[in-house]
Amino acid sequence: MKRFAINFGLITVSFIIYFLQENFFDWFTIGGVMPNLFVIYVLFIGLFSGRNKGIAYGIEIGLMLDIVVGDVIGIYTVTLGIVGLVSGIFAKNFSKDSKLTIMIMVGILTFAFELIVYLLNYFILKINLELLIFIRIVLIEVLYNVLLAIIFYPLLKKLGYYIENEYQEDKILTRYF
Repeated sequence: MKRFAINFGLITVSFIIYFLQENFFDWFTIGGVMPNLFVIYVLFIGLFSGRNKGIAYGIEIGLMLDIVVGDVIGIYTVTLGIVGLVSGIFAKNFSKDSKLTIMIMVGILTFAFELIVYLLNYFILKINLELLIFIRIVLIEVLYNVLLAIIFYPLLKKLGYYIENEYQEDKILTRYF
């Protein structure tokens, strides 16, 4: 029952993040650039729930974004799925307790997300984007995401360890055998 409540809560939070992304942060842009809260969210899920849940939620959230705001179904699905995969890999190799590590992870994944979206838009939709404008937008977005990750880190860490403990309780003995 707790896992159902956790999954329901994670899905509800994704809708809240969509609302914040599209309505609230529209007013708080830096140089016309909004943060990408979904990268931080999928990173959070992958770090604390594991690679499989990170991929699953990345694909689900990406599909929702493709349907609602995307031009082609698949671009956000693939990129957020990759973010979930990489965050699951980060969970096994890096500490979740260090703010610096989280900042670096958010920066790397935001840059990778935007680069993949840029390349997919270029190859699939034949959209010709300017490289200098892209670099400016990505740098601002990376800084914005890192700043938000620092602000929300204590809350994300507390909720993340709660979720991790709930999902990992069945696997305690299997680690040793």
